[in-house]
This record gives sequence, C-alpha cells and structure tokens, in this order.
Amino acid sequence: MGENIKLARKRRSLTTIQVSERAGIDRSTLYHIEKGNPGVSLGAYFNVLRVLGLQDDFLKLASDDEFGRKLQDLKLVGKKDNGR
Repeated sequence: MGENIKLARKRRSLTTIQVSERAGIDRSTLYHIEKGNPGVSLGAYFNVLRVLGLQDDFLKLASDDEFGRKLQDLKLVGKKDNGR
C-alpha cells in the first residue's frame, strides 16, 4: 500500500513536503506511510489519500463484507418463522 501511495504522489508531481503539509502530518510520517509502516494511524493514511484525491478508495475498505453477509443469512435462514 505504501508503494502505491508513493507512486500516486509521484504521478501527481507532488513533493513529500507538499503532501505532508497538505495532509497536516510530519514529513517523517509520510515517509513511514510510503514504506508501509503499520504503526502509522489510519487518520494519517486517510489524510494523505485525501490530498492525492484517493479518499474514495479508503472508504471502500470493508464495504463489501461478503463473508459477514453469508453468516448473517445463515442465521436468518436458521430461524423458524413463528407465523407459520
């Protein structure tokens, strides 16, 4: 993910200083994001994606919970209909 963010920044010809200032984070935090450091807060990742115009990608995370829906459906199908 970090490499994808770095590539997106470079495609837009933005410097690390520009992105970090616009995202409201330290340049060192952006460095950690671009290295894929899992210790960086999700808020910092979101702010960088927002600066790059990729915030919609972030909002798609876990939006299609196929496994959860299957579990829910199994519970719903397993309940007996009291009206019949």
